Amino acid sequence: MMRHSVRENWLRLRRSCLKIPERLRHRRRPMRMRCFILLLALLVTAARADDARPFNPADYPAGVQKALRYANEECDSQDGGAVTFAPDTVRRIDLTGDGRDDYIVDFRDTKCGERETTYCGTGGCVMDILVTLPDGSVRPVFDGYVRSYKIVTSPVKRGAARTIRFDLHGSYCSGFGAQACVKEKTITATPFAFKQP
Repeated sequence: MMRHSVRENWLRLRRSCLKIPERLRHRRRPMRMRCFILLLALLVTAARADDARPFNPADYPAGVQKALRYANEECDSQDGGAVTFAPDTVRRIDLTGDGRDDYIVDFRDTKCGERETTYCGTGGCVMDILVTLPDGSVRPVFDGYVRSYKIVTSPVKRGAARTIRFDLHGSYCSGFGAQACVKEKTITATPFAFKQP
């Protein structure tokens, strides 16, 4: 067994202690970068929250405003009070593939006074799809109750219309309410509706 002098042991210990900060320094860089990215993400989120405005129907074309007026009329007929729209009630998206904004109006989170179920039932919630025509006018192509919907991934071909997958009441598939009923529809300027068999 080889014995080292006290001096050699001291030097060995000192070298190993000096290496620790160097090792930690390399580990701190990724940690600092993560903290920086987290801080940046928080600042961006805070900036977006400050920019968020309350929902305003006047921000949309006349055809979309007409669809939104349905909420007020329905609420008034039930003596419900003031209508409160969710910030995401209207979704702008090119559905027809013509490069113009089309609109999905989803009343899922719309409130009539304190009532949250005025626009929803066992068949889902009221949803409108409106497309923008070449002359700039907006045409409604769908108005019905939908449990949920999903826009199928973007088409591979540029300028192609998008397809929406609708989750509907089971009766649209010769079933009953709780049964799954999924139907897909490619969105064009032609109006459509789902019919019960």
